[in-house]
Amino acid sequence: MANASARTRVPLVAPRVPIHDGDVARLVHTFYARIRDDAELGPIFEARLAGRWDAHLAKMVDFWSAIAGETGRYSGRPQRAHGGMGLDEAAFARWLALFEATARDVCPPDAAAFLVDRAHRIADSLMIGLGIGPQALDLPA
Repeated sequence: MANASARTRVPLVAPRVPIHDGDVARLVHTFYARIRDDAELGPIFEARLAGRWDAHLAKMVDFWSAIAGETGRYSGRPQRAHGGMGLDEAAFARWLALFEATARDVCPPDAAAFLVDRAHRIADSLMIGLGIGPQALDLPA
């Protein structure tokens, strides 16, 4: 995955076009359908979410709705949720590539750029917290 300094970041402002719940739901459902079909990521997510996909999708709609529109509907612990999944830099790079493509396919350009920027920030934070990649913190146990 390219490091943060190599990526162009969108300013930390909301997109000019509001991102509505329907758009968020379409993004989340399309994205996770692509995840499930992906040869690399599908098995990782299926191992964690088998039998719980509907609940996960609802939680992810709340999560991205909170990111997109500051709805405050999400409460959770993303670091804890992603621990023990066997994720590595390649998995995060693949996740980001699928998210970027999906956002660009289903969202207006402003909204897609905003959400892609947030996805990169979230991935960076998760990788740091999970001890993955060059930015990972080498903290004592």
